[in-house]
Amino acid sequence: MNHTHPTHIALRLLAASSLLAAGAASAHVTLAEGSATAGSDYTAAFRVGHACKDAKSTTGLTVRVPAGFAVQKAEARDGWSLNTSGSEISWKANSPQDAVQGDQKTQFIVRGKVDAKPGPLWFKVLQTCDTGSADWAQIPASDTAKPEFPAARLMVLAPGSAMPVEVSDAWVRRAVPGQSGTGAFMKLKAPAGTRLVGASTPVAGVAEVHEMKMEGDTMKMRALSQGLELPAGQTVELKPGGYHLMLTDLKQAVNVGTTVSITLRFVDAKGVASEQTLQVPVAVAAPGGAASGEEHQHQHKH
Repeated sequence: MNHTHPTHIALRLLAASSLLAAGAASAHVTLAEGSATAGSDYTAAFRVGHACKDAKSTTGLTVRVPAGFAVQKAEARDGWSLNTSGSEISWKANSPQDAVQGDQKTQFIVRGKVDAKPGPLWFKVLQTCDTGSADWAQIPASDTAKPEFPAARLMVLAPGSAMPVEVSDAWVRRAVPGQSGTGAFMKLKAPAGTRLVGASTPVAGVAEVHEMKMEGDTMKMRALSQGLELPAGQTVELKPGGYHLMLTDLKQAVNVGTTVSITLRFVDAKGVASEQTLQVPVAVAAPGGAASGEEHQHQHKH
């Protein structure tokens, strides 16, 4: 069953960013709150958790404000000078003692209002350090791209939309010609209580949420007819041997080096339905893991 809801328009735009949580640059500048409702006031808190590579401290930060965000006030910092010029807001430490030291975590605050148009806003941020700098300004070119220096993303949602679920480390196990099924795996983190109720993909006739677990000496797999609970703020992992998406009645081979479009369907605690469409890479093992040679088992034992 397909759900129709204004959430869909905004959340489909999330496809290009939903897999970026595990970006290659672990110390990049991010927004403390990554989503906001269109037309609402928003406090942009730019989180800095580490100095530039080979540097000891952060001495300056410049935010290039995108069209679609109207600045109301940039917060001053003790020991730092603040300058606003056109679409740029800059902070600079007055002395080495005032700089943000090492891996000390801090935030730079800009208050404003987001545009009425749903979709992603990208804030490009230049981080200056005692040695060198880092320009966090790259916008991903595709759903699975992981830029080395990603810009900070704000997802603007349509009024009444459900908050998006954060998806990371997603992958689909390869399936050779003639193979009838495979599995899709990922980590899901919902900002509020939500349930994963279904999925669909053009490469398979059926996509279901399954659980695999040992019962005695037998590994059994069953479909979760009521979906999978995603407690607020907790990461729920879909992985081989546990919860996963089962893709059966495959319509084609699923080859390493390609991506599979998968639409996830959610329902929140208020009954609001939403969808997120991802472009998921095909692999033989989880990202960063070694291939075990053990293929996903497709014999359902109930």
